[in-house]
Amino acid sequence: MATNAPLIMRIMALSINTAKRAGVIIRDVLKQGDLGIVDKGKNDPQTEADRSAQRCIIASLAKKFPSIKIIGEEGGSDLNVCDDWLVGEQDEAFLKQDCPADWKDAQPEDFVIWVDPLDGTAEFTQGFVEHVTVLIGIAVKNSAVGGIIHQPFYKQSSGELGRTIWGLKGLGTGGFTAVKPPANEFIITTTRSHSNALHQKAVDVFNASKVLKVGGAGFKVLQLLEGKAHAYVFATPGCKKWDTCAPEAVLEASGGTLTNINGDHYEYHENVEHVNRRGVLASSGENHQELVEKIPVEVRQAVGATQT
Repeated sequence: MATNAPLIMRIMALSINTAKRAGVIIRDVLKQGDLGIVDKGKNDPQTEADRSAQRCIIASLAKKFPSIKIIGEEGGSDLNVCDDWLVGEQDEAFLKQDCPADWKDAQPEDFVIWVDPLDGTAEFTQGFVEHVTVLIGIAVKNSAVGGIIHQPFYKQSSGELGRTIWGLKGLGTGGFTAVKPPANEFIITTTRSHSNALHQKAVDVFNASKVLKVGGAGFKVLQLLEGKAHAYVFATPGCKKWDTCAPEAVLEASGGTLTNINGDHYEYHENVEHVNRRGVLASSGENHQELVEKIPVEVRQAVGATQT
């Protein structure tokens, strides 16, 4: 069955299991106690969990899909990993579903896979482990189409740790139950650590009833999917393509929208600039363009104005 499925379904099915395995690696590193922190820049730490999770994900995907371009946050990885880190099994339940017609004939050269092995590293190092996600985003011909968001530290009602959410445009989402946000409020989710005056101006204009400051693009989009917030506002060029590819795909498969603050979708081809210079605006409902228009023109013009 698995070998006959369209390529996108096989990539998604392997990514689901690979993200779970990466989550176990992240929990193991935390248990051992030595995070092996390296500073990549201001508010940009990297840990042994980031490095090891990326090796597991990229080695597993590259072995099964050697001709597909994979871009990971942590740059080039040593793909000579132990057998225990190499995931070969695909998620059979996912493969039983029908592939959307739009992606049935997509060829290896049409794909770019964007990997953030540990989104929310700063929070991970500070003990806010619930903010941590593993993100695997699948772009087809420049657009974010499929995504996996795995939460290694999510506590299931059974007591089991970890939850894996997926989304594929045209098919829908799985791994969670979408909830609509409260109708009588307007709640924003935004950054914990990357604010500035322009960004604050964009947040203030919405006059939100509540502002949730959380870490990681994956966790912010989960606030929308779970009905805890109406919009995700980030009016500064802080995040990258591997932060937004998977969350964009999952959110849009669920009926939401993720764009830059001007309302334009980001491109995800292999030669694109990695920085999302024009910020992020995401919403769970149908009023996305109204939200874009609320952000002051001077903010929209200033954010990313140095783009080359």
